[in-house]
Amino acid sequence: MADDEELIRTGFRLILTSRGIEVVGEAADGVQAVAQAQRLRPDVLLMDIRMPHLDGLEAAKRVLRRLPHCRVLMLTTFDLDHYVYAALAAGASGFLLKDVTAAHLAAAVRLVNTGDALLAPSITRRLVERYATAHRADRADTVQRPAAAAARAHIPASRAALAPLTPRELEVLALMGRGLSNTELAAALTLSEATVKTHVARIFAKLALRDRAQAVVLAYETGLITPGDLTVD
Repeated sequence: MADDEELIRTGFRLILTSRGIEVVGEAADGVQAVAQAQRLRPDVLLMDIRMPHLDGLEAAKRVLRRLPHCRVLMLTTFDLDHYVYAALAAGASGFLLKDVTAAHLAAAVRLVNTGDALLAPSITRRLVERYATAHRADRADTVQRPAAAAARAHIPASRAALAPLTPRELEVLALMGRGLSNTELAAALTLSEATVKTHVARIFAKLALRDRAQAVVLAYETGLITPGDLTVD
């Protein structure tokens, strides 16, 4: 875990170890976090957003470039929308406020460790929809450098990136972008949950996505869905 406040690290370590989750290392800033992650190769990295020397967002990007299978769970004391979208665009698998309960903290670590993303529908709709348009507008300014823009966000830069998907998979991706769970997807599409899971797995494989968080960002970044639009365009 990486946090510049020792008391936070101590408290979280006690919470996690008491629930059977091993804490293999700690870091007090972003630079230490990158170095520790490279040395210890953790399954999950708890990362504070605001840290000295290197902030958590940039540290997360560097860690995920070197350790693509590591899951990053971002922490902050500030419930600010742009942090959430920036964390997802950086490749994080989840986002938590530091006033999280002990049980929720442990559950969040276990959830992202399974390969899922800690993305409640409320977070998806309230935050990603609000900032996706602005982020895409910023991409328009970098049209001469699309490869660099894609590298910054760790996702493809255009709708052409979705070409490998079938019409049904596009439909599933669009609904994931709206924050629907597998159960909600099954109900909306009149499919079994097993079939939905198969579609989701194929989408991840075809588009080289790590988890649901990246799928949500991709759905907006490519324009598959737009803020306020409830259908696949």
